[in-house]
Order: sequence, then structure tokens, then C-alpha cells
Amino acid sequence: MAFPRPTTFGLIRLLPLAGVVLAFAACAQQPQQQSAPPAAQGPVQSQAGQTAPDAAAAPPAPHPVAAKPDLPKQELTEAVLYEYLLAEIAGQRGSVGLSAQAYADLARRTRDPRIARRATEVALYARMPAAAIEAAKIWYDTEPSSMQALQTLTNLLINGKRQDEALPYLQKLIDGDASGEVFLRLGRLLANNQDKALTLALVQQLTGPHANVAQARFAVAQAAGAAEQYDLALVEVRAAASLKQDWDLPVMLEAQLLQRQSNAPALQRLAVYLERHPKAREVRMSYARLLVADQKYTEARAEFQTLSRDFPDNVDVVFAVGVLSLQLQDYALAETNFKRLLALPYRDRNTVRMYLGQIAEDQKNYPEALHWYDEIASGDLYLRAQMRYAMVLGKQGKLDAARAHLHQIEAGSIEARVQLLLTEAQMLRDANQTRAAFDLIGDALKGTPDQPELLYDYAMLAEKLDLVDLLETNLKKLISLKPEHAHAYNALGYSLAERNLRLPEAQVLIQKALQLSPDDPFIIDSMGWVLYRLGDSKRALEYLRKAYGARPDAEIAAHLGEVLWVAGERNEAEKIWLDATKKTPDNDALNSTIKRFKR
Repeated sequence: MAFPRPTTFGLIRLLPLAGVVLAFAACAQQPQQQSAPPAAQGPVQSQAGQTAPDAAAAPPAPHPVAAKPDLPKQELTEAVLYEYLLAEIAGQRGSVGLSAQAYADLARRTRDPRIARRATEVALYARMPAAAIEAAKIWYDTEPSSMQALQTLTNLLINGKRQDEALPYLQKLIDGDASGEVFLRLGRLLANNQDKALTLALVQQLTGPHANVAQARFAVAQAAGAAEQYDLALVEVRAAASLKQDWDLPVMLEAQLLQRQSNAPALQRLAVYLERHPKAREVRMSYARLLVADQKYTEARAEFQTLSRDFPDNVDVVFAVGVLSLQLQDYALAETNFKRLLALPYRDRNTVRMYLGQIAEDQKNYPEALHWYDEIASGDLYLRAQMRYAMVLGKQGKLDAARAHLHQIEAGSIEARVQLLLTEAQMLRDANQTRAAFDLIGDALKGTPDQPELLYDYAMLAEKLDLVDLLETNLKKLISLKPEHAHAYNALGYSLAERNLRLPEAQVLIQKALQLSPDDPFIIDSMGWVLYRLGDSKRALEYLRKAYGARPDAEIAAHLGEVLWVAGERNEAEKIWLDATKKTPDNDALNSTIKRFKR
């Protein structure tokens, strides 16, 4: 299809763009420049350094650099000028597809690396991967010294699942780097490739001639781990650590791989390394996190103290110690570290305020919690902070004020409005006004009957009111809308198991949930519970112990304790119940279970 030529009026309105064509005139008159550095210049730039304004809908133009690549002697013809203006005007008017196509045509015609680079950028922005690859090939062909062009083209080919085409370019990346760091970039470059076995084969092929380079062996270890070939991953990561014995990354990866067996060998590996490298900050933080996960709280606190002593002003360390202390419910140490972050040049200050609000809330210091949440006046955490503010008002018994606070918040999106509704329903539920919460969500569903989060909450409220038919109807609708919603399967399966209804069907539903989310402790608990209801106490205990180890929740403790009690392990059951009641003394499910068995 032919496009109308721009009118004189159009050219006058876009007069600043016209200055960029001086670059073509300059290229036509001056001799070629010498070889350029890796980064290319913007697509069109005059000798005075002026660049064209970007198209409004297109990505930012590249930053100019001092030296210039070899540029073709470009004749400024009417056709070149027209097509360039067409591309820019289309971009400014939001027609990024037309802009990308015009730039691609211009790149093919001119073989100019600046135009090819711009064509690549606009095609990417327009989500036209084939056009982006074609433009990137022209860019690299016309500027072979540009590392950025080579990396861009390689990325595009890999993301497009064109590994065979990418292979020679990957080889060039490796050949152009003598430091070995290219192999670390290689791992990041291939990380998004969905075919992990193919990725591993590709990495092995590329790293084969570099068996004595630690980074190459590390890249193979990463790819093998992603492909679930854990024995190979351990062999390769240990080879990397042997080749470069003061390198932290292989040690941490090895610990992650060992952790799949148990925490003990992973902890030992990190501890041995720290004996030789006591200032290895990231390794020590990994060690402290793993100690917390293994419930070795005394040792974890000792690591916190070491980190705080050795790196008192490192914001990453202070933040990590704060978070890990909060996990241990060591509120004093957590608060000290988070308040210290506010005195340090830590950028994400609203996250710190959220944590301080949580610490105060957990300790029932509600005025202090309100203060910290109120300090978050804008940004990504604003809505969440306002919802927590309302929840704290509700905990103080000020339900009307809490609801009024939520109602005055301006929801900028449907998602935000849904979150506000769910928060209000939760406050009503906490105030034992389950029917009011049920009616609130039900009214909201009249306007948005297929909203997944509202459907799920409505089903859970129906369960509380023993409206089993309504619970089942809404969860089945949710599953039809979102077949990958693990918690919908789990909730339906658990509700049946809890009522001793259709237990084989309940097991199938929970099994599906477990396939979708295999590490979720609540779903693992549900599987243990349905197995118990089916009479398989031995397997039930395996699941319930695993769930409780991952998350010592009160309801999981109630289930595990019941199965242990029935199995004759009464001392262990009593210990679990006692520990759980210390943490959550008001949990109804836990207290009713204990009362049933310890009358």
C-alpha cells in the first residue's frame, strides 16, 4: 500500500526532526571514519552532536559516544528522507508497528548501523521479534566491532528459540573475552530458555574447550542444575571451586544443590568456606539464612552479630539482619537494624517503614504501627500501607473508622479496588461479622462475576457459613476460569476432606493442587489430612511433618498433633500443641482439637 507524502504543513510542524538528516549529508561528503569502539552511536546524528527527538511511543534513543564507527557514504535522497520521516511520525502518533516496518525497510536500503540499531529498538518495542532480528543482523554486519550489537543479536536469537543460528554468535562472544567473565553472562543470557536440556547441551558445547576456566565450569553447573541433572551440577560446581578457590559463587551454588538432600551438608560446606574466608559477606549471609531455615536460632544470632560487626554500614547486611531477626521474632534486633537503615543512605525507605510497622503491629504497639504506615505517603507501597493502617484500626476495635479509612482511598485500578474490598472483608471476618463480609463480596461479584480473587474469598466465606454447595459452585467456576489456580483445587479438596465427604475425589483435587504448587506447606498439610481421613496414618504423618517443618502454623499443628495422638505418639503431640499455643493462643481450630483429645 502506498502512503501519502507528508504535506508542507506537516513538515513545518515537525521541523526539529529535519535537522537529523544533516548526518546523511555529512556522511555523503566526508571520508569514512576509522574503526569504532563497541558501543554504536544513535541512528542519526549530526556533526554538532544533535539527535532527533525520539518517537513518543518508541524506546529512548541510544546514548551518543565520542568515537564513530565506520559509516557508509549515505546519499540523502528524497526516498531516504521520506521513509525516515514516515518512521518517526508513525512512532510519534503511536503506530509503532508502522514505524518498525518503515525503519526495517530503511535499514535494508541504507545498510547504516545507526539506522539498523534504531530499527532493532523500535521493532522490539513494537513486539516484532522477526523484524528485530533482521535489523540486528544488519546492525552487526555493518558494525562488527560493536559488542552491543553482537549481544543484542545473540539475545534475540536465543529468545526466539533459534539456538542453531545463535551458536556462532555465542562463540564470537566467548572468543572476544579472555577473562572468563563471558561465561557468567552466558548463563544469564540463556536463563530464560524454556528447554533446559537443550540449554545444557549448548553450554557444554560452548565451554568444552575451556575446561580449565572456573567460570566455564560454573556455567555448566548452573545449566545442569536448571535441567535437574543435580549430580552433574555438583561435579561441575566443585570443579569451578577447585579452579578458583577464593570465589564465593560456586560455594553458594554448591550449598543450594546440597540443600536438596538436607540442610546439614549445605551448612557444613558454607561453614568450611567461612573458616578460610571469614570476610565472605554473601556466603555468611547465606549461612545465616540457612541456619534460620534449619531453626538453629542461637547459631543464627551469632552470625548476625558477626555480620553487624564486620559490615556495620553495609546496607545489604543491615537489611538482611533486620529481615532475618524479624523471622526469629527478635523484634528488638530487627527494629534496631531497620531504624539504622533510615540513618544510612538506603534507597527503599518505604520498605523499611513497612517492616517497622509490622514489628510494632506484631507487638500490639498499635499507635507506633499507625505512625510507620502513615509515613508512607506515596509510591508502590502506599496502597498496602493504607490497608495495613485500616487493619490496625480494626484491631483497636475501631471498625467503623477502619472501613471509613478504606472507603476514602482512591483506587487507581480494578486490582486496587479488589484489594480494598478483600481487606474490608477480612476486617469484618476478624470482627466475627462473617455474614457481613459474605454479603460485601457477594455484592461486589454482581458487578464483576468472574473476578478470581473475589470468587475465591466468597467461597472461603461460604465455607465459614457452612454453605457447602455455594463453596463448591464458586470454586469450580474459579477452576474453569483459572485451571492453574492451585489454591482453588486445594480449598475444594480440603473442604470435602474436613467433612469426610467424597474422600477419593478430595484426594484427586489436592493431588492436582500439589502438582501445581509442590512446596506449599498448606497444600502439603491438606494431603496429609485427606490421607488421615482415608485411614493411611503413616503416609499422613510424612506429609504433616513436612508441612509443619516448613511452616509451624497453628492449624497444621492441630492436624499433626491429632494424627500423632491417634497413632499413640502422645508426648510428641502434646509438645507440638504446647509450642503452637504459645505462639497463637487464640486459634480456634487448635484449641478445639486439643479440647477434643485432652478432656
